[in-house]
Amino acid sequence: MAVTEHLADLPWAQHLTPAELPLEPDGDHDGVHFDRVELDGSGGGRFIECAFTNSTLAAGRYRRSRLSDVWLADVRVVGADLAETAWVDATFLRSVVAGVQAFGSTWRRIAFQGCKLDSVNLREAHLTDVVFQDCLLRDPDLAGAKLTRVTFPGTRITGAVLDKATLTGCDLRGAELGIASGHAALKGTTIDTGQLFDLAPHLAQHLGITVT
Repeated sequence: MAVTEHLADLPWAQHLTPAELPLEPDGDHDGVHFDRVELDGSGGGRFIECAFTNSTLAAGRYRRSRLSDVWLADVRVVGADLAETAWVDATFLRSVVAGVQAFGSTWRRIAFQGCKLDSVNLREAHLTDVVFQDCLLRDPDLAGAKLTRVTFPGTRITGAVLDKATLTGCDLRGAELGIASGHAALKGTTIDTGQLFDLAPHLAQHLGITVT
């Protein structure tokens, strides 16, 4: 997945207009640039061809918002309610997502690059064609989630919960895997030899194999 690393390179960058706060609750936000602002969750709704730079999405309710063709760089998303949100064609660069409730959300054609995700609740979420490149995923809760063609090159994963998750066509090569539970969800994924050695004790335990 090609990642646009500079705002000016976005095909719709020249049409962006500065954000006017506070946002209209549940409004439509088309072609808006949120730069150095703090959003408190009072405005959700629909975001199309919007850019977020050096901004904070603080604890607040954005539930069921729809975001398409959005670009986020150096953004902090902390304690926000993103449950049941829908994301399509989004890019996150050098951003922090922490303590976020995103259960039941959908993510399609998403790129995370150089990001930190800490204690994000993605239970029952759907992730399709998502790339986590050079990221840190700490304690992600993916119980019951469906991951399709998700990759993790250069990413460190710790404390992942995968109970009842479904991984289809996922490539875990190049990632440092730390899985707290749900090793059975790895069925059908692609891993490398080194990862197999690291996972072997957990897989043996799951299969009831005694190694002496």
